[in-house]
Amino acid sequence: MSKTLKIYVGLLILLFVGIIAIEFSTPAPINWQKTYNETQKIPYGTFVFYEELTNLFPESKVQEIKVTPYEYFDDYYNWEDSTYLTTGTYIVVDEYPDLDNTSAQELLDFASHGNDIFISSNYFPDRLLDSLGFDTKNEFTFKGKAEFTFTNPVFKSDSISVEKGLNNIYFSKIDTLNTTVLGHQKFDDATYTNFIEVPWGSGYFYLHVQPVVFTNYHLLKKDNRKYASSVLSYLSDDTLYFDSRNKFRKELGSSPMRFVLSRPALRWAWYIALLTTILFMIFNAKRRQRIVNVKEPLKNTTVDFTKTIGNLYYETKDHDNLIEKKITYFLEYIRRVYYLDTQILDDKFVKNLSLKSGKDKEYIKKLINQIVYLKAKSNCNEANLLQLNKAIEDFYTT
Repeated sequence: MSKTLKIYVGLLILLFVGIIAIEFSTPAPINWQKTYNETQKIPYGTFVFYEELTNLFPESKVQEIKVTPYEYFDDYYNWEDSTYLTTGTYIVVDEYPDLDNTSAQELLDFASHGNDIFISSNYFPDRLLDSLGFDTKNEFTFKGKAEFTFTNPVFKSDSISVEKGLNNIYFSKIDTLNTTVLGHQKFDDATYTNFIEVPWGSGYFYLHVQPVVFTNYHLLKKDNRKYASSVLSYLSDDTLYFDSRNKFRKELGSSPMRFVLSRPALRWAWYIALLTTILFMIFNAKRRQRIVNVKEPLKNTTVDFTKTIGNLYYETKDHDNLIEKKITYFLEYIRRVYYLDTQILDDKFVKNLSLKSGKDKEYIKKLINQIVYLKAKSNCNEANLLQLNKAIEDFYTT
């Protein structure tokens, strides 16, 4: 190896080492995604909130729920005397919790036996909306920071101001005869309800519409933890059932066969069916006729091209662009099929679309609210895209 070549090789190695050193010394970018995951220490995780539960409730046991509320509490229901074999408080903090109407009914039953339910979320199942007599609304004129206060004068000093990560949602309707307003949120000069207590049977529902105040970012900022502490002070000092955000990824899995494989009888039936199919294929593999020449038809590359373009947008993480296109194509479909003007997406539009499409008005309202919310939102994430895509596909197929 010549001297010149050795110099070039040495410079190349130094350059390579320098690049590696710079790469490892560069701090990782902050993840601002709203995961509400109790195991994550990112700004919008709930690690601090989950860890502080044992300090706020020193006499209570914290039990993680890694299945749906229906699956968990139904196992504790005694059908002989119609009672639950456990007591406590169910807690979930998430913008879009995994609560369907079946789980919502289970929570109603659990509360009726003298237990508490705490839900801090932007959207609630229809079963809760109907049973507890409340509704929520998005007000997209809200800007800037908001002041969160309590109606109880004891907690007057626990009010806080929040600016980052807020949602423009509030309780637009409540059952004034049975519901107690516990807190408000104030944007500029407008004050709206954001925290209520609703009795149900022998228990209570505590409903809150700003889950962002329980994230790491806000709990560690100034004295914001005092607000969370005051909110949770309404809950009884009993076992806390914390709804984990990791249920599907860790224990249940995402396989559509998870229910079949979780039951011994169904699991063995599935294995026997697979074995029978394999044996059938082996013993019928012998050809029964002469080989027929296969003529390949002309390949239609339109679908492949569409998939390639779609994957390109998806891989580049350009979620805002994809969401904009999904909304644009969906609104064009509404104009073309139902002959509706999509310039103003208000309650009148929701009513007309529900009448023309024959779909449930509440379902249409939730879909349109989601579209309006995402049109106004910047820096959408993958979860927003998947939720919008599912909602639109459900509209097409149901």
